[in-house]
Amino acid sequence: MSDSYDDFSLEKSKSQVKRELHALQDLGERLTTLKADLLAKLPLTDALRRALAEAPKHTANAARKRHIQFIGKLMREQDIEAILALIDQVDSSTREYNERFHALERWRDRLIGEGDSALEGFVELYPDADRQHLRGLIRHAQHEAAHNKPPAAARKVFKYIRELDEIQRGLR
Repeated sequence: MSDSYDDFSLEKSKSQVKRELHALQDLGERLTTLKADLLAKLPLTDALRRALAEAPKHTANAARKRHIQFIGKLMREQDIEAILALIDQVDSSTREYNERFHALERWRDRLIGEGDSALEGFVELYPDADRQHLRGLIRHAQHEAAHNKPPAAARKVFKYIRELDEIQRGLR
């Protein structure tokens, strides 16, 4: 008698299965908002890629809902962990993205504040960095800061180090 109870307790309830399927639909709907270049980096089946490409065409509420359900069905065949990992890296609403963004901001501030001493540490972490180009951007940003000008060069420094970071992490 206890064996049948143990077998039953290992099965998922109908409610749990529904929750998981709704979570897949929500993830599929989230994928419809991503840009094409990011979708290209995700490990998706061709059928799901086509369905995601067709999603904007469905504007009527009922049609959109049906299409999202279809995408949810196709999501069952996907590697959800890999998809979530990449989305967390590129979606600005996630904690991982924000932590990365703040770390890059700290590097920018450190590069502008400390100059060449910080540049050495940065180049160790990012060996693909163009040292001369970055040094020029830093000097320009330091000059702007000293003369109370708008931080246009500081933005360029940030943009450059963000590009380096994305290249190093394989997002570009």
